[in-house]
Amino acid sequence: MTITQLQYVLAVAEYKNFTLAAEKCFVTQPTLSMQIQKLEEELDIKIFDRNSKPIKLTEVGEQIVHQAKNIINESDRIKDIVDQQKGFIGGNFKLGIIPTITPTLLPMFLTNFINKYPKVNLIIEEYNTEDMMARLRNGLLDAGIAATPLLEPDIKEYTLYYEPFVGYFPDSFRKNKEELTPEDLEINQILLLKDGHCFKNGILNICKNFKTANDKNFEFSSGSFETLIKLSNEGLGVTLLPYLHTLDLNEKNKKNILHFKDPKPSREVSLIFAKSELKLHIIEALRATILGVVKGAITFQDVEIISPKIHKKGIV
Repeated sequence: MTITQLQYVLAVAEYKNFTLAAEKCFVTQPTLSMQIQKLEEELDIKIFDRNSKPIKLTEVGEQIVHQAKNIINESDRIKDIVDQQKGFIGGNFKLGIIPTITPTLLPMFLTNFINKYPKVNLIIEEYNTEDMMARLRNGLLDAGIAATPLLEPDIKEYTLYYEPFVGYFPDSFRKNKEELTPEDLEINQILLLKDGHCFKNGILNICKNFKTANDKNFEFSSGSFETLIKLSNEGLGVTLLPYLHTLDLNEKNKKNILHFKDPKPSREVSLIFAKSELKLHIIEALRATILGVVKGAITFQDVEIISPKIHKKGIV
């Protein structure tokens, strides 16, 4: 049994196709198939049901894949230990980011980090918070950037910055307001991101005035702040945005911005990773780079941290 064979098994388990798995592993399909067959013969079992389409794991195959993930993750840690001992900042580093942070934060630090640490191969993917934590726990991600606090005992959090929620209120909804308070928010007026976004949870946690009746004749949720802004401009409601997102609005749309009174409801954005993670030298480098670029763009101090986990209040 070899690490390579186990890697091939994981690839087929993920892609459910021998040809695609071989492409992802940069080997020929016959080579990959032969190595998996050798492993099956050694263990005297079948890992995959090849008669099903797509290919499925057998019952024992599911257990083998679970253990193979642990073995490969632990084998990767040997190199991480050596790199950390030598002070070498390089190699693959898998970073997850929640979608409501990616478009504003990533352009701010990515070029700086790549230029400063050219030997790090930064692999970045978007996940919601729940999926991100699952991937951190099983070693499929080295770190993530998410709204916190998450208060998970096996996840460590390095706070990067506090980002206020900002109201987007066209004239028909402003009612001569110059600043917002949570009491000004009516949940039935607010256009929300779709379920799965912790930013939506934050908005629901801010709102004080819940109503059981929906006085709108439509219901809509989106994965895009841009769509919510356009609908708001059409008079269909108001929305809340993260502060950094408002910096790129055009001058016309900026006139619809309303800030909250102090303490401003804000999300805490942190670098998160499993407490068992060994690539701490890269995590520290990433943290320092991000702190270096955000300190000039976002410096709010008088804030109230809003949890990214939904808290039931009234009808919610």
